[in-house]
Amino acid sequence: MEITSAQFVISNTDVKKCPGGTASEYAFIGRSNVGKSSLINMLTNHKGLAMTSSTPGKTMLINHFLINKSWYLVDLPGYGYARRGQKGKEQIRNIIEDYILQREQMTNLFVLIDSRHEPQRIDLDFIEWLGENGVPFAIVFTKADKLKGGRLKANIQAYLKQLSEQWEELPPYFISSSEERTGREEILSYIDSINKTKSE
Repeated sequence: MEITSAQFVISNTDVKKCPGGTASEYAFIGRSNVGKSSLINMLTNHKGLAMTSSTPGKTMLINHFLINKSWYLVDLPGYGYARRGQKGKEQIRNIIEDYILQREQMTNLFVLIDSRHEPQRIDLDFIEWLGENGVPFAIVFTKADKLKGGRLKANIQAYLKQLSEQWEELPPYFISSSEERTGREEILSYIDSINKTKSE
């Protein structure tokens, strides 16, 4: 799939104010500083579409971008940013949970995992919560360029091994690097195949 247009539509904190209509939505979420904005910019071929920031926890809103005038890419707030107070964390959690559980147009959630780290409890708990609520999702391992081949493979295998202890069937997963544009075609093809299935 080629992306020919990507435009920002709306930001808000209330799922009820998200765009109307029945267009499919593909949402992206991950821990703070996982490289979400860079990935979105790389996928859409649009350098400044999502705001990248060196300060973790910048996205506090649900951001909708209309892609090819036919489907939405949704940038969700990051979870688990430690320096946010309890009230702030609660607020973010409510925004995320309301969107994921109430938004009928959400077709698939991409959960971003930093490939440089060993499996983190916060990510595993979040993935488990998605499973309990029957949310369709795929995993994107980010920052693949930061590790040498063997180490990258080992980290991803460790993650999948840990997941397979809870999941009979592993979710689809992708390996990406925004720097090297790795994984772009695979992720967009996956979205394209879901869109085609839905329109049949």
